[in-house]
Amino acid sequence: MAAPSLLVDRHDLRQTRIVDDTREPLPEGAVRLRIDRFALTSNNITYAAFGDAMHYWDFFPSSVEGFGRIPVWGFADVIESRVDGIAPGERFYGYYPMSTEVVLQPVRVGAQGFVDGAPHRAELAAVYNQYLRCSSDPAYRPAHEAQIALLRPLFVTSFLIDDFLADKGFFDAAMVLLSSASSKTAYGTAFCLAQRRGQPGAPRVVGLTSPGNLAFTQRLGVYDEVVTYDAIASLPATSSAVYVDMSGSAPVRAAVHGHWNGHLRYSCAVGGTHWSELGGAKGLPGPRPEFFFAPTQAKKRSGPPPEGWGPGGVFERMRAARDAFMQQVTDARAPWLKIVESHGVDEVRDVYLRLLDGRVDAREGHVVTL
Repeated sequence: MAAPSLLVDRHDLRQTRIVDDTREPLPEGAVRLRIDRFALTSNNITYAAFGDAMHYWDFFPSSVEGFGRIPVWGFADVIESRVDGIAPGERFYGYYPMSTEVVLQPVRVGAQGFVDGAPHRAELAAVYNQYLRCSSDPAYRPAHEAQIALLRPLFVTSFLIDDFLADKGFFDAAMVLLSSASSKTAYGTAFCLAQRRGQPGAPRVVGLTSPGNLAFTQRLGVYDEVVTYDAIASLPATSSAVYVDMSGSAPVRAAVHGHWNGHLRYSCAVGGTHWSELGGAKGLPGPRPEFFFAPTQAKKRSGPPPEGWGPGGVFERMRAARDAFMQQVTDARAPWLKIVESHGVDEVRDVYLRLLDGRVDAREGHVVTL
């Protein structure tokens, strides 16, 4: 029996290919899951844009030369198991390929879930290798699966960016600039930063966005100010700033660095939503941009005091922040998110290509089934 997958050309992200993966006999110590539904967001475009540099292509290798499988976050059901403690019919949340099925090799199986122990994933970031058993996940709600798939992984990054900046005293900057301010990771970060308003040293939060997303981003209420990319020069260059780059756009990065120059205290790259404008940072005035890798901050905070909170402490703090964020996102009076469902390879490919070209409404959250 064949299982369709959507592959992407690793060097030309607009080129896609549908392949039928042959179902091989399941080996001892493995489980086969049918991937039911997953989120497609600009975060997945970032995975593709930085696929080589950050090893995102390595999680689910492709046998087709030059093509890769973009990882996604979603839900899958066990359809075959040769692992004690995991039964057919169980549902798991985690990191999957854009495929209809996946074979994993569970280790450390427990009440909460398991870790994929596949040898090729051993050296990859551990946070991506964990699979949560829905039946024992206190945050799981069947009616909120779409929101969980869309926002849980993104908000983890948002929470950790906010924590990292606070941990560094915001580099003594007066404002934090966020590009792609309408993206879910950006407004999750802005939400966390906004909770610090009124505290000593809390910076102003400024969103940078396109003209088409200006009104939406302003309505979120988490930014102190929102300006379009062509109005960056209208912001006060003498006020010290930190730049959190969600877009990856080289022209926007150059505009920010050129405008603030010595008043830019820190610059980091998080995303690549403007993947076609990616470029190097050589020769930029101000601090050299650094790549923010959320698992690094998560590992630090999972450690012992004084720098860490321990694994339980990280979970509790993140869950409290996420619950507050989810209440805002799903507020029936003014929801931030409109869930859009798609089914079948053609619809999924269409959503992917529209995300790639920036043609998805910022208010939409796409959850798809191959």
